[in-house]
Amino acid sequence: MQEDPDVLDAMTEPLLVLQHIACEPPAAYEDELVARGIALHRVELDAGEPLPDWREFSAIIAMGGPMGAYEDERLPWLRAEKTLIAEAVRAGAPYWGVCLGAQLLASSLGAPVYPGPRAEVGVLPVVLTQQARRDPVFADAPGTFVALQWHTDTWQLPDGAVRLAGSDAYEQQAFVFERAYAVQFHLEIGVALATEWGDVPAYAESLRALLGEDGLSRLTDAIGEHERRSIALARSLFSRWLEQVVGVPAVASAQSPRVS
Repeated sequence: MQEDPDVLDAMTEPLLVLQHIACEPPAAYEDELVARGIALHRVELDAGEPLPDWREFSAIIAMGGPMGAYEDERLPWLRAEKTLIAEAVRAGAPYWGVCLGAQLLASSLGAPVYPGPRAEVGVLPVVLTQQARRDPVFADAPGTFVALQWHTDTWQLPDGAVRLAGSDAYEQQAFVFERAYAVQFHLEIGVALATEWGDVPAYAESLRALLGEDGLSRLTDAIGEHERRSIALARSLFSRWLEQVVGVPAVASAQSPRVS
């Protein structure tokens, strides 16, 4: 039987990573790419790096950052990024957006993104919806799990999207639109990277205001308590997205940790 050329392309073309601050890389998601031998092309937009043609990549990963998805006037590159996301996603390109990357997807699809009533910061429960049980990426995930939350913004569900998760503080925690996924929470972050976040002045100030002077140490303690399971779940979900949505070949379970 002849190989599907689209599958071959997905196996050979790199993934485009849209990064908005140096200390918010794909982390555990990148580890999964490395384990599979999949290349990535990283663009750090806050550093002024130019956007490439999204058509040259098999999928897009958009990570978090301290800015709002609605700050186009202050950060004009956001407008260009959202145009790229909208064009790619509506053309059927696979997309994985985390925190700001999730908000950018919602905004790119025409949904309002705005500050919520209060900050959601800490290692907190996330609850999947019934629709998530039928989703090819989230179907095998635990119905409830804890994840790092560190945001004040939220979104309205875009037209045509399916809500996949919520929390006590925010109804919108994850959604899917065609082949594009958005997750507000951070499963991919371990103690080491969270500690780096505490070195960013804006992040450190936010933590002190929300959690007190010992906020960073309390947060990293909570992250450390759940780090093994969170990282395993991050890689499990991302692995399913790679296989079920992007179309890359399956790998042995030993290479891609599952949640136990």
